[in-house]
Formats: sequence, C-alpha cells, structure tokens
Amino acid sequence: MQKIDTIDALEALYGAPSEVALRKVARRMTPTYRRWIAASRFCILATVGADGCDSTPRGDDGPVVQELDPGTLLMPDWRGNNRLDSLRNIVSDGRVALMFMVPGDNIVVRVNGRAIVTEDAALRARFVQAGREPATVIVVDIAEIYAQCPKALLRSGLWARDDSAGVPSLGDILAEMTSGEIAAQEWDKTFPERAAKTLW
Repeated sequence: MQKIDTIDALEALYGAPSEVALRKVARRMTPTYRRWIAASRFCILATVGADGCDSTPRGDDGPVVQELDPGTLLMPDWRGNNRLDSLRNIVSDGRVALMFMVPGDNIVVRVNGRAIVTEDAALRARFVQAGREPATVIVVDIAEIYAQCPKALLRSGLWARDDSAGVPSLGDILAEMTSGEIAAQEWDKTFPERAAKTLW
C-alpha cells in the first residue's frame, strides 16, 4: 500500500479548494450561523488528548449549545457513564471540533476551536432541566465556523431511511463484551425506564 506522506502530494491529488469553500468560513457567530446552530439539538464533539482522540454524541431537549457571546459557545455536560473521555481530553489539551446536525437538513455546520471545562454555578444554572443542572459546562472559544457541503448526507440518505432492523442492541453489545454476565434482553427491557430517571 502506497502511503501519501507529504501535504504537497496530497494536495496534488485534489487541487485547490473552491472560493466558496474558503469564503463560507467565519471566525465568530453570524446571524445566519446563529439561527442554524440554535435549531440543532444534536452534535458530535471531537477532542484530542495524550491517549488519543475521542468523539461523542451530544444532544438536548432544545439547542444543544447556548451562545455566551459571538465568539463563545456553552455546552452542558450531563452526567452519563462517567468515563469522561472527552472531558479528560479537554482538560489536558483543549482542542475541540463540533459537528452540528438538524434532522431532515443535509447541511452540517462545523465549529473548530479550543475549550475549557468549568463547574461555574452561574453557567450550570443556565441549563436547568427537570430541576437538575449539568455536572459541568464546556466553554468553547470559536476559532472558525463553517457549513459543510451536504453530499455525505445526500449519498447516505441519512434522514430518508431506517436501517435499524436487525442491528444489535446495546444489550447485545454489553452481553458480548461481558461474556454473558449482562443479559441482553433484560438490559434492553429495563433501559428505557432507567434512562428516563437519569436523562438529565
């Protein structure tokens, strides 16, 4: 297998980016990007740290982030499995990338920047849900924001299909990884009730 090992060799295969691809980039929130991100209840958070990279889905009942100011986004970190992979990376490195999606829309909006994790009481209070606050808030300093070409979602038909029939459940995965110590059917049966109690 031939490895491409220089940027020049890589760029020679593709050519220069289009003018539109360069002009769509903003360094802070604009009115149009603000409207789009406010409609997004779901995004992927990507981080990098000493032990490697991580990406994790983030979702909320309403906008998945809030705008603190035109150059800063706030993302609540609701309690989950306590692995803290993304948070550990942010604390040790700080580089983040966010990929926002809106169901039914084939555009993806991306934000790159640097982040910190805070337990600031005033920031946590902005995200109260069902009487609960997030454990921490991720504060993202925007370096760039831009819309992604919709071709990937168009090719995949992501919003126009349901391929979930026959896909292994979370219980199936846990049963495999614990050599049957976790019973798949029981896990899947009881999970919705457990999740409802700890969603926020």
